[in-house]
Amino acid sequence: MFRIGQARDIHRLENNGRNFVLGGVIIPSSKGPVSHSDGDCLYHAVCESLLGGLALGDLGHHFPDDDLKYKDIDSSLLIKKTMELVKEKGYRISNIDTSITLETPKLKPYILKMRENIAKLLEIDISRVSVK
Repeated sequence: MFRIGQARDIHRLENNGRNFVLGGVIIPSSKGPVSHSDGDCLYHAVCESLLGGLALGDLGHHFPDDDLKYKDIDSSLLIKKTMELVKEKGYRISNIDTSITLETPKLKPYILKMRENIAKLLEIDISRVSVK
């Protein structure tokens, strides 16, 4: 069976001393996300789309923000745990298309690394990962 998931994630950015991480890449910025985890919106949206495509609820259901074990967690671990659920259900990822809405900083120098990171976590070829 073929299933499709769609999601988005948003975090406010503030001058809070936190790293600005997208797709597992630290982006030089004076601002960081306000979040319980590391605030990687791109990874969160990927998780949400996978969970949604399988009708397994949302990120907060699986990784609640009131659970201290997820405080400042590296969001790549959330994708790994989500992929375990995908595999348990008997599915695999064919491709993924993502969009980032952000005025600054410019992300062009980091897109390839984001694609590589996502491809590795989803166990698919980089040619099947779009980040724009």
